[in-house]
Amino acid sequence: MPNDVQPLDEIDQAILEALAGNARISLKELAQQVGLSSPSAAERLRRLEERGVIMAFTIDLDPAAVGYPLQAIVRVRPLPGQLHVVERLIQEIPEIVECDKVTGEDCFIARLVIRSMAELDGLLDRVAERAETNTAMIKASPVKRRLPPLSRGK
Repeated sequence: MPNDVQPLDEIDQAILEALAGNARISLKELAQQVGLSSPSAAERLRRLEERGVIMAFTIDLDPAAVGYPLQAIVRVRPLPGQLHVVERLIQEIPEIVECDKVTGEDCFIARLVIRSMAELDGLLDRVAERAETNTAMIKASPVKRRLPPLSRGK
């Protein structure tokens, strides 16, 4: 573990797990769940934010419920000399909801939401002159985004 990373104690872990289940939980309810007073829970929460452990409180949105019934994973391999241009193009496509820069033959792996296969073609055409792409349609997500293991014992 790097020297600047402070380990999480059991209470911090319990706070994070409670928030991962419901980021809108009241401070009073959070305190009750983790066995602290409300002021103590608030202080713990503040410290987790200051340390950068908690970066944001957000929502988990169902893309299909807002008109995007299809999702795809796109592996992107920029053509020589096009890496930064392709990265900018990816950042400008709002249907790309997540993207990682990775090692290996491909430089980027992007998750995108789409309304139709025709829309997918249009989005891929935006990078086609500057990169090769390989697309896989998502059938199901057996593991949703979740917290990493918070203790070494798990």
